[in-house]
Amino acid sequence: MEKMEKKRLSALREAMAREKIDCCIINSTDPHQSEIPPAHWRGREWLTGFKSENGTNGIAVVTQKEAYVWTDNRFFIQARQQLEGTGFEMMPLDGPEGVDLVSFVAEMMPKESVIAIDGMTFSCVEADKMRDVFEYADMHFSTEFPMFDFIWPDRPSQPLNPLFIHDEDIVGETVESKIARIMKEVANEGADAILMSALDDIAWATNLRAAGDVAFSPMFPAYLYLDKDGSRILFVKEEKLTAEVKDFLKKYNIETRGYDEVSGFAATLPPSTCVLFDPSLTAVSIAEVIPTAIEGGRSVAKLKSVKNSTMLRHWRTAMEKDGVALVRFFRWVEEEFPKGVLTEMSIARKLRECRLADPDCVDESFAAIVGWNDHGAIVHYEPSEASDVPVMGPGLLLIDSGGQYRQGTTDITRTIALGGEPTAEQKHDFTLVLKGMIALAQATFPKGTRGAQLDILARQFLWNEGKAYYHGTGHGVGFFINCHEGPQQIRMNEVPVDLEPGMVVSDEPGLYIEGRYGIRCENMLAIEKWKENSFGEFYRFNTMTLFPFDQDLIEWDAMTDEETRWLNKYHKEVYDRLSPLLTPEEQEWLAGRCLIHNAN
Repeated sequence: MEKMEKKRLSALREAMAREKIDCCIINSTDPHQSEIPPAHWRGREWLTGFKSENGTNGIAVVTQKEAYVWTDNRFFIQARQQLEGTGFEMMPLDGPEGVDLVSFVAEMMPKESVIAIDGMTFSCVEADKMRDVFEYADMHFSTEFPMFDFIWPDRPSQPLNPLFIHDEDIVGETVESKIARIMKEVANEGADAILMSALDDIAWATNLRAAGDVAFSPMFPAYLYLDKDGSRILFVKEEKLTAEVKDFLKKYNIETRGYDEVSGFAATLPPSTCVLFDPSLTAVSIAEVIPTAIEGGRSVAKLKSVKNSTMLRHWRTAMEKDGVALVRFFRWVEEEFPKGVLTEMSIARKLRECRLADPDCVDESFAAIVGWNDHGAIVHYEPSEASDVPVMGPGLLLIDSGGQYRQGTTDITRTIALGGEPTAEQKHDFTLVLKGMIALAQATFPKGTRGAQLDILARQFLWNEGKAYYHGTGHGVGFFINCHEGPQQIRMNEVPVDLEPGMVVSDEPGLYIEGRYGIRCENMLAIEKWKENSFGEFYRFNTMTLFPFDQDLIEWDAMTDEETRWLNKYHKEVYDRLSPLLTPEEQEWLAGRCLIHNAN
């Protein structure tokens, strides 16, 4: 039986022929460059069959004869599996065999070819690169091919879930204060106004959220325009505005207009108004109509990334809530495992149930990664009906998950052994990963340090044995917004953003043995001031996450005394903070997993 994706591919090629397009390039995102776009904009996934609840990083290229999907190393295994039989071939975006998509298309297509994209789903940065290369190669480049308007008959509508207010007592800052800080940055960049497109920036600036618009993140499709003369306009679907939200916006003199009115509004701005926009986050079709514009605006993301003391205080509560949910969940896993009834999907469902039992947990922060044995080696694996397997016999279970609490967002990975004593190789590999996580968590560093300068701390023990992982070590985490937040990151490639007190990042080294098992250890870290002396200011990390590591997987002889002391101190804090919130039976279970190991 022919796969549905092949029929969809044929429909696209028919539309391309009608529109006289020789090659189209299809992005995975929405007009806001979201990591996980609402269902309305997940057309590339619908077309290719390469998809997941958490979204997949991939760009499709289609001609009348060829069809490809580029993706990064996190998704290689998944993409090869899901694209089989669809008519699409996987292409590596990175790694030793990485292929540059734009150069590949320029070399593949003959001169005078028409290359088209939907300009509402590509940023200015992406579109400008394509235009430069294709036009240099004597090709025609169009940003006006909304392919899914032609071929997706049952396309989901744009989300209409109601907005709600994120309590400013939890946020620790009013909308008025945030707008004042934003406009100060706008003036510093030489502009009169700003058009904000990034959904996390807009949710942060307005102290508004929505449940269900964006999977696992309480954001909502909107644009926000602010200028020095006091204009404040939120472009959002009218159906999303409750009476309470309307009063809240009126309090801060924020006008609302229809979501689809933003392009028309931008085109009619006076040339005397210089509008700041972020070229990496603004759709090229919108940016092109602004009469006078200046590129920049990442200072807003920087403002958002630095959390105030009120946020960090409430985040401690979120971590305690999450720790309680995890105790109940992992205790359940250990009780049910001997019965032989567990599967990856049943485990994922129970984990969600445990978190959402807390009324302050609005959603998971992403679809849980539950990988048993070889599935744990697929970095972004999500169990599905097609892939689900029983969790039986000896092995390693990798669970990467998180929750969206009103008091903060959580992200944690634990790898545990089930079904008997883990092998010496498993224990050794786990310990290498754990040592790297501890090394980064213990780091102290001077003001001006960037993530790339610390990344080796987490990788060193693996590299010393010729082993490696190729995803980032740490990403920023939002405050009841999105789990992956910029601009701060800890990774091998340079990201020119200094790490500052108030930023929160993950610490998640791993090791993946394809076909056998995966290991990842992850905590969240808050950056705080440490000391100041004649050499300048120094910072350190404060571990936020509260849940023990599987001590049965630790090769204690490979741990230094300093590492053992760190782990003992961490486990003591986990027990001290969580035990008052647990039943006596749960306290006993947790105590057995927070045992203090001897160190000199």
